[in-house]
Amino acid sequence: MSGLGLRSPVMVASGCGGTGRELAPFTDLDGLAFVTRTLTSGARSGGPTPRLVESPSGFLNAVGLHNPGLTAFCETELRWLVRAGAQVFVSIAGSSLAEYAELSRSLGRTPGIAGVEVNLSVPDPEGAGVFDAREPYLAASAISVVRRELPRDLPVLAKLRLDVSRAVETARAVSEAGASAVVLGNALPAAMPDGRPAGLSGPALRPVALRCVLEVVRALPGVAVIGAGGVESTDHAREHLRAGAVAVQVGTALLHDPTTVSRLVSDLAGAPHLVRGSDHRDQHHHRDLHDHHAPDPHDPRERP
Repeated sequence: MSGLGLRSPVMVASGCGGTGRELAPFTDLDGLAFVTRTLTSGARSGGPTPRLVESPSGFLNAVGLHNPGLTAFCETELRWLVRAGAQVFVSIAGSSLAEYAELSRSLGRTPGIAGVEVNLSVPDPEGAGVFDAREPYLAASAISVVRRELPRDLPVLAKLRLDVSRAVETARAVSEAGASAVVLGNALPAAMPDGRPAGLSGPALRPVALRCVLEVVRALPGVAVIGAGGVESTDHAREHLRAGAVAVQVGTALLHDPTTVSRLVSDLAGAPHLVRGSDHRDQHHHRDLHDHHAPDPHDPRERP
């Protein structure tokens, strides 16, 4: 398993750090693994308001993959994040395998990114108009397409649903298809008070996410696992790390306390050995925006 190049076992989960500018006053982004909001080929305006509703032990969201599109993101938000020193993992979702290939091909030529996270766990794929990857073989097909279009040393994270009964099966499928790590997991399918499809995130997910991490680590010891779902404290992070996760992602907690990531990074700074998947070769994974070189057609790791 190639290293993920993480400098800390704490990552910002997709969408919850905004564009990075919103989080910057509360957290030093330099060296922080930051997963962007999920991007599509074209811009999306997202769903109707309200998009966020507080629920007991969590949040309901019906954001609808609101994003500026990959090109606009690379020209604006990505440049700012790289200048801030963040390790940028770009989250992507496609309506088809062809769109996944298009997105990955573009990212393969884009300097400044540390990895790609493939969002295979949108709570309402039909409503969001994205490829339905609920079946393990479909999730694997998306990862295979993405992996084929990216340089071999660029990590690919597969973000999976919190489905305890199929977590191992799906993790095995995407790993065999080329995923560098699996992220467990994402918001659970739910509904807004007005009946619109939504996703439930936050503390309510934590025991389910931990169970998924335990199941996958026990069954697939060679697969790097990142725990996500309801992580709010250092103790929560350590639960995942003790279970065998290489890192955790922090998301909904930032809506209540934007200093959460900063505290966790500081508390876990003395335990770099917990990042099992990292070989600390950041220079291979974090390609600087200013020092990026043209692809070498003779190097099999780089594709034009």
